[in-house]
Amino acid sequence: MASNKQLLIISHTPSTNTRAMAAQLFSGAKNAQENQVTIRQLSPMDCNTADILHADALILLTTENLGYMAGATKDLFDRIYYDVLEAKQGLPYALVVRAGIDGTGCTRAVESICSGLGWRRAQERRLCQGDWQDHFKQDCFDLGQLMAASLALGII
Repeated sequence: MASNKQLLIISHTPSTNTRAMAAQLFSGAKNAQENQVTIRQLSPMDCNTADILHADALILLTTENLGYMAGATKDLFDRIYYDVLEAKQGLPYALVVRAGIDGTGCTRAVESICSGLGWRRAQERRLCQGDWQDHFKQDCFDLGQLMAASLALGII
């Protein structure tokens, strides 16, 4: 029997709201996966090269800090970049940005690094911008569900 595919959710969660968003990404993924996908969730600081190498798809949740990605997210990319560059070409990913401003700089930076890694955006990015809105949680649930189902069905 083939081993399960793995969806890795990397979540930078410095606030109650971002923790709620991360929980919904995980819940949505668990809701959809029907035991065909292993769901793992790590902070960027707890994630390492081996975690990325074992993943079949990623969801990245980061905050926008001073018009850029969170330092923890950038640190992750710095630590894993060359170790996964060749091995994970085409890795499907989705991006969620919790932005207090407009998210432009953060989104551009993350997508530029992902492009440099040769990763493939599997879903449109989710930009949760401005003041907190409860639909951010539903957006995250839906994305987690979509990514896990797509991975289970071999779409991504």
